[in-house]
Amino acid sequence: MASAFRWTIRILAGLIGLSLLGVIAYRFVPAPVTPLMLLRAIEGEPIHAPWLAARDIPPVIVDAVLTSEDQRFCQHHGFDFHEIDKALAAEEDGKRLRGASTISQQAARDLYLLPVRSFVRKGFEAYFTVLIEALWPKARIAQAYLNTVEWGPGIYGVEAASNYAFHHPAKRLTAHEAALLAAILPNPRRWSAATPTAYIRERAQIILDRMGRHEADTACVKSLGD
Repeated sequence: MASAFRWTIRILAGLIGLSLLGVIAYRFVPAPVTPLMLLRAIEGEPIHAPWLAARDIPPVIVDAVLTSEDQRFCQHHGFDFHEIDKALAAEEDGKRLRGASTISQQAARDLYLLPVRSFVRKGFEAYFTVLIEALWPKARIAQAYLNTVEWGPGIYGVEAASNYAFHHPAKRLTAHEAALLAAILPNPRRWSAATPTAYIRERAQIILDRMGRHEADTACVKSLGD
């Protein structure tokens, strides 16, 4: 029994050590591939995922994505409990379940986990969220997210998304195009920024109207696009 316990502790310590090394490594180097990319590749999809340096990510896409996905990104420490409370209240009222994941949580999920819905995965997601919030600056979290998030079948990151949807690099994105890309993030395999539905156009316009209103709350990502 004692021997089994010691081996369990060693295995757990090894797994924690490997996860720490993975988080520290991606603090400094681009993620060459993510678990989701590998899964899609096994399913037969190509991988288009060019990595942009922080200075090459245009401010309009940072603004659009923060406006759409996580307006309190610079204030929270990985979890937006205000949005979590709103999501729980909506569920109790029988309304459509709303997402409450922060960009930090989504970055942790994209970089380290497979897209499997389970409480175990949510636990690992929380664990990696705590790690990247503790070991990375906010600008790095945003950069990693914008370079790895899925934006369509085989399309990962803002550079690939811009080229795919608008046939030009991300540095030439307009505010309207950035809003369209942000609008499809909740379901990029169903929606398209290139051929937006009326719903996506309406959603993009709402994002566009709200962009630029929270400049004081985005100081943590000012290095992106500098």
